[in-house]
Amino acid sequence: MKTKQTSGKKFLFISRWGESLDIAYTTLLEGNEVKLFIEDKSSREIGLGFVKKVTKWEEHIDWADVIIFDYTGYGKIATQLRAAGKLVIGGTEYTDNLELDRNFGQAELQKHKIKVLPSKEFVSFKDAINYIEQNPNSYVLKPCGETQELKQLLFVGSDDEGLDVVRVLKAYEKSWGDNFGNFQLQRKVKGVEISIAAFFNGDEFIYPINITFEHKKLFPKELGVSTGEMGTSMFWTRDSPIFEATLLKFQNTLAKHNFIGHIDINCIVNGNGIYPLEFTSRFGYPQIFIQRAGIIEPIGELFYKLASKQKFKINVRKGFQVGAFIVVPPFPFDDKKAFRLFSKDAVVVFKKNGKEGVHPMHLKKINDEWLITGNIGIAVLVTGTGTTMKDAQKMMYNRISNIIINNSYYRTDIGDRWSEDSDKLWSWGLL
Repeated sequence: MKTKQTSGKKFLFISRWGESLDIAYTTLLEGNEVKLFIEDKSSREIGLGFVKKVTKWEEHIDWADVIIFDYTGYGKIATQLRAAGKLVIGGTEYTDNLELDRNFGQAELQKHKIKVLPSKEFVSFKDAINYIEQNPNSYVLKPCGETQELKQLLFVGSDDEGLDVVRVLKAYEKSWGDNFGNFQLQRKVKGVEISIAAFFNGDEFIYPINITFEHKKLFPKELGVSTGEMGTSMFWTRDSPIFEATLLKFQNTLAKHNFIGHIDINCIVNGNGIYPLEFTSRFGYPQIFIQRAGIIEPIGELFYKLASKQKFKINVRKGFQVGAFIVVPPFPFDDKKAFRLFSKDAVVVFKKNGKEGVHPMHLKKINDEWLITGNIGIAVLVTGTGTTMKDAQKMMYNRISNIIINNSYYRTDIGDRWSEDSDKLWSWGLL
């Protein structure tokens, strides 16, 4: 590790669901002072015993050297704090809209001369069903606004006429009625799903950039419900044709809005082109923790340099990084009774000493024991690194085998797609 230039700095983490515990805890272990605020009431036990918790973050603004918002929706306040001279990592109203308003995101892509897939927004299930009947094709159904947090509602159709999407729309109409809100039908294309991500210092992108492959379904081989994410594989690179065709075109716009933070664009790519799907204009989860496994400098130092608009190069490992969530019931569903019965206060047991590569997620620490808290059942994220994808996988699964958590489950194939995906990407000239 390089010298800890930032040790002794004060970091205030403002978290929506407690997702930034791992990076807050690491920043503390690097010799900084850390305070963590969690907005969601049912997640407020997360982090107890790991870092100092606060109940009113606004009272600690003057105390903090760096303020970090870990989710979208804080863009307005982050901008106001920057204008008041604070060092802030987080969104702006513009970047919040890129993620939260799918139509706005797609319109901005087109404005920056980036090709997008045809999509249409609806508020009525009947209108959407009529649209598919008049325009038969395969579609992806994507909830918008608040409902998009419920990842299991996203549906990727496979029928060429869209009949499977029609069936799902009819089912949602029965179960949700008029409470579903806006949703989008997007034309589906076949290809490799890939995310391009980078840190932005208010003026320009910081290199290298990060190439990520997400594994979203609950079970191996992409079976089961969409969970948001079960694990990810990634690598860092200086150059990427996909980055140049997408995110890089936003450099001037992001600078104009003084965005300081992390931004990611998820794409489907194939032999015909690059098709951006959606933005994540904040840290990705578990992306940031797996990135941390590949960053060989203190994460607090990186955050400080970013927030103070320094120009620098991120010191990263060569090769690959992978990470898998270990989860417990009721994940990925919201069932507070099941959580209390099966998972609340379950202990994370390590067979041998050594927590290297194990990132605390929805945990609290009591008498040095890690206990599961929160309400949705994400226990830990386990990472591995290596010069090949197989090496990184081997390290990660060895670390997982050292952990015992009652009733836990995880995917056994994170990174397996790489051999096939990399061949395709090479042949399309996209690596």
